[in-house]
Amino acid sequence: MRVGVLTGLDRHNIVTELVAGITLLAIAVPLNIGYAQIAGLPPTAGLYALIVPGILYALVASSRQVVASPDAAAAALVASSIGGLAAAGSDGYLAMAFAQAILCGLFFVAFSALKLGFLANFLSKPILVGFVGGLALDILVSQVAKMLGVSIDSGAEFVDKLAQLITGLPTTNLFALLISAGSVAILLGGRRLARAVPWALVVLVLTTLVDVWADLERLGVKVLGSIEAGPPTLSWPDLPLSVWIALIPSALALTLVTTAEGLLVARSYGEKRRYETSPNRDLMAFGVGNVAAGLTGGFTIGSSTSRTAAMDQAGSRTQLPSIVTAVGTLLLVLFGTALLEHIPNPAIGAVVAVAVVPLLGIAEFRRLWSQDRGEFAVGAVCFLGAVFLGPITGIAVAFILSLILLASRAASPPVDVLSRAGIESGALTPVTATQPTTAPGLVIVRFAAPIFFANSTELGDRARQAVRAGGSGDTAVQHLVLDLEAVTDIDVTGAENLQSLIDWLHDHQVALGYSRVRPEILARLNHLDLVQDATIYPTNRAAIEALENPPG
Repeated sequence: MRVGVLTGLDRHNIVTELVAGITLLAIAVPLNIGYAQIAGLPPTAGLYALIVPGILYALVASSRQVVASPDAAAAALVASSIGGLAAAGSDGYLAMAFAQAILCGLFFVAFSALKLGFLANFLSKPILVGFVGGLALDILVSQVAKMLGVSIDSGAEFVDKLAQLITGLPTTNLFALLISAGSVAILLGGRRLARAVPWALVVLVLTTLVDVWADLERLGVKVLGSIEAGPPTLSWPDLPLSVWIALIPSALALTLVTTAEGLLVARSYGEKRRYETSPNRDLMAFGVGNVAAGLTGGFTIGSSTSRTAAMDQAGSRTQLPSIVTAVGTLLLVLFGTALLEHIPNPAIGAVVAVAVVPLLGIAEFRRLWSQDRGEFAVGAVCFLGAVFLGPITGIAVAFILSLILLASRAASPPVDVLSRAGIESGALTPVTATQPTTAPGLVIVRFAAPIFFANSTELGDRARQAVRAGGSGDTAVQHLVLDLEAVTDIDVTGAENLQSLIDWLHDHQVALGYSRVRPEILARLNHLDLVQDATIYPTNRAAIEALENPPG
């Protein structure tokens, strides 16, 4: 029996899902308060983002497990992109954050309608690791300052914040440091003892009790302060058109990062737990969730990898925990905001810092270093770009690097001159210097990529080299066969360069053939007038036999 509209929910797992929802609530509330502070927004912005957006995402998404919520990367992007347009905490700043969320939602809806989820593939793993790691380092500096009780401008550039932190170290508040050290010890130690316990909530409860008992504010420790109570309400950001336009680049950057990470997480958990996901439906879910966030006083939501992992470990296989969290958060903002007023800022900083440290990607960078130094370099450039150039410029650098990598790899695809022994054994064995032809007078060249403007010159050059390597006189190559099994497309520029090769072969009295051609590629070759006098062979072995045993 299924319950409601949540896929995968039935009477056998509903208790597990409800318990997981309570756990998610305990994790999400403290983290969202911290992320709202990173973004320069009031705590309610983080809490409101869990209510209506969370419910809508849960009802629309195809993923049964991805948790949609503001995260550290989104918070940093919000702060860096809006910080230069308005003062953090001002009415204009809030309106811009809400407008940015709405724009993100509209981009998501457009991506879904146009089936543009493939754009996420341009952000490879090294690029994501570097970009998110750079944002995490920027966040960490702000949280360390909070943990030490040192005042810095959280909206400043990374270098300025780091300088302010270093010069402000003599002003460290001893009691803030003690609160932070104790919080980190509980978070790290508790995780080893019992991972299922919401230690972030334990830390906030304990430190709040300490604050109330010891009056830490009197000792210079800052606390969260009063939070405006009440449910989220619908409102439209009242901003000039020029401001909406100015927010488009940052909203697009947020959308692209969330698209890449969110779809990757959704697919990985779908494969792991053996259920199907729909990328375009998940994009639509992020779209309606973000529009709802902007209209109800929240800020941009994305996929929370850490919370999704926590729910998977808790045994959750549906979106019910997100709905439980939404209901619990609504009750909190209606009746329990007074409980949050005395939470010490150093404790919030510790909770966020411990959550952010894994995002630095140290283990991933170590793995990249051992696997591929070039990929490591790409990740490092993205890391430094996000830190020193800012997130928006950083994401632009990431995309440019992706295109450069794509072009460089596409421009140099595998081109093999196949040996006869390899063809007969079914192995991809190339010819040797002592036997430079596939068979006497014949070379078969295998091109393993679509033929297009970036690589078609390479095909022509390698084919000419293969013909020349066969020798001259009695050993000269008289037949060139192109194995097109791995060719899935050919563009106009590729066709022109292939025609140039055909003309060169004609001038050198070398006959051309194609083998293992896909039907759609053969039709394309005919359309582009590239078949002409070429012979079509079903297999490479058939080409060898036909040329060694001509009819008659």
